Amino acid sequence: MKKLSLLAFALVVLVACNSDKKKEESVVETETQEIAYQSFGEKITAENVISRDDLIEKYKNLKPGDSVLVKFTSEVKEVCQNKGCWMKMDMGEDQAMVRFKDYGFFMPKDLAGTEVIVEGYAFVDEMSVDDQRHYAEDAGKSPEEIAAITEPKRTLSFTSSGVLIPQTEPAVEKQ
Repeated sequence: MKKLSLLAFALVVLVACNSDKKKEESVVETETQEIAYQSFGEKITAENVISRDDLIEKYKNLKPGDSVLVKFTSEVKEVCQNKGCWMKMDMGEDQAMVRFKDYGFFMPKDLAGTEVIVEGYAFVDEMSVDDQRHYAEDAGKSPEEIAAITEPKRTLSFTSSGVLIPQTEPAVEKQ
């Protein structure tokens, strides 16, 4: 009888502990849904953001000289290692070259691999050989890689007025 009572007590304690654990997990999930951002450039919000795939569709319809105002999210693939004055963002099979409005703000140089929100104007551009070589030099490419650039290139371009970078610490605005 004593063993049966002890077994019943252990079972009650085990069930009670598991229900507390479930409550803790749901609290953690709720807290992670609220994302804090570090803001660069003009103040923007994380609302009405389109996906990378939606922006790719918009780029397909743009001709040189056209532009479209959008706010999108995608992964940063590369950042200028001199000042953080440009970044390249993942566009599937391609990348978008993102520059910052009026050269007014810069990105952290270690941002590659981070999903960010960017607002501004998307457009198609033809980048000259000299500009391609300049950006390759900024990116730390070898002299051989730079010399191999010999033709203008159609590029997906973006002039950003503001960027939001997710952070784990309290938001601190930078300009």
